[in-house]
Amino acid sequence: MNSNEKTDFSKFGKDFQENLCQLILQDIEFADRIYEVLDINFLELKYLQVFVYKIKEYKEKYKTHPSIEIMKSIVRAGLNNENELVQKQVRDFFARMIATEVKDVNYIQDTAIDFCRKQTLKRAILKSVDLLQRSSFDEIQKLINDSMHLGIANDYGHDYVKDFEKRFEFKARNPITSGWKEIDNICKGGMGKGELGVVISPTGVGKSMVLVHLGAEAVKLGKTVVHYTLELQETIIASRYDSCITGVSLGELSQYKDLIYESVKNVKGHLIIKEYPTKSASTNTIRTHLAKLKQRGITPDMIIVDYADLLRPISFLKEKRMELESIYEDLRAIAQENNCPCWTASQTNRSGLNAEVITMASISEAFNKCFVADFIFSVSRTAEDKNTNTGRIFIAKNRNGQDGQVYPIFMNTGNVDIKVFPSNGETPEEIMAKSAQDQAKALKERYKNFRKEKKDVSGRQG
Repeated sequence: MNSNEKTDFSKFGKDFQENLCQLILQDIEFADRIYEVLDINFLELKYLQVFVYKIKEYKEKYKTHPSIEIMKSIVRAGLNNENELVQKQVRDFFARMIATEVKDVNYIQDTAIDFCRKQTLKRAILKSVDLLQRSSFDEIQKLINDSMHLGIANDYGHDYVKDFEKRFEFKARNPITSGWKEIDNICKGGMGKGELGVVISPTGVGKSMVLVHLGAEAVKLGKTVVHYTLELQETIIASRYDSCITGVSLGELSQYKDLIYESVKNVKGHLIIKEYPTKSASTNTIRTHLAKLKQRGITPDMIIVDYADLLRPISFLKEKRMELESIYEDLRAIAQENNCPCWTASQTNRSGLNAEVITMASISEAFNKCFVADFIFSVSRTAEDKNTNTGRIFIAKNRNGQDGQVYPIFMNTGNVDIKVFPSNGETPEEIMAKSAQDQAKALKERYKNFRKEKKDVSGRQG
């Protein structure tokens, strides 16, 4: 890096700088772009600094770009804090500006943006030196990435009137099925591009099994699935896919090795399983890995992270809940960046350990951490459910349809076989109340039998 390199626009000359300031006033889109990276001190001449400052000051105060007429008023009466020479120079410049038209617009805009972005990147690199001493690699990456995105062309969104016709154009979500007809029916066919889905359950219930089921359904359809595991080994996850796809139980996989291979080699899709030790990987780690896959020609149709709570935060914040919220926000961003759905899981707190139905209140650490998700469902299985391969799914959030429903399920973790049955219309409250009544009835019956047995024993002893 050349320490003698100019850090202002002086090398481009006075005319270039005057034309640039004129474009900042006249071209709103360009002004918004360059404001992200422009330091007013890049302008060599004081009167140009004042002129651009007044534009920015007005925009920040009134949330709109000043018109030529507004600037005329500001130039006439809004420069009282400047000395007389600067006031005269601003007014003379404004008079020249409204009488002339800028030539070589594209060159001036591109050159100015390029210069400002380079200066912004230099500052980010210098700031990274301190972070490097603390080995804050993820923060360095975020700092550099953020600076790289400043000043680039922006999509200014949907103009309600001008873009009227766009609202009636067909937009394909291209959802990927969950493999469960009942669930697909309420979320318009499955998870769509850029959407985040979250599976919630206590430890030991089978959220990792559910994620494997979702991935297997996509692979069978010919999709490319990238499955990140932060808790189990890659080979264990792969074995679960073997079992889910073939129906062979996990305990018998080794006995049917050849048969399994014949089945999985004919699977239409592509599955990549990547293991990271718990809390060693961040969302930036996932981004980097996905970029490397794309360099090899592998573009994901679905991303699975097992599971988000085990990712390391990019920035260490005061409260864990804030770190978790940031992780889920980043995962949804990754889904959007890769134009594909992303599934992950979250662990409940203790109240969900033996609950009949797990609601949003049972989400661990942060009630708000999953709010960024498009689809959230919980899986609950009591001790009795595990013995009978039963359980319940509760739809906690559904951006594309109804939520609040409870669905009974069949779940055999021995061969990753999960089925969802139609809802009988019961609410979570009704199910939990019924469960409490059943437990009270069973306890009363046990007490009644205990008293009878005690009476019989007393009778025989007498």
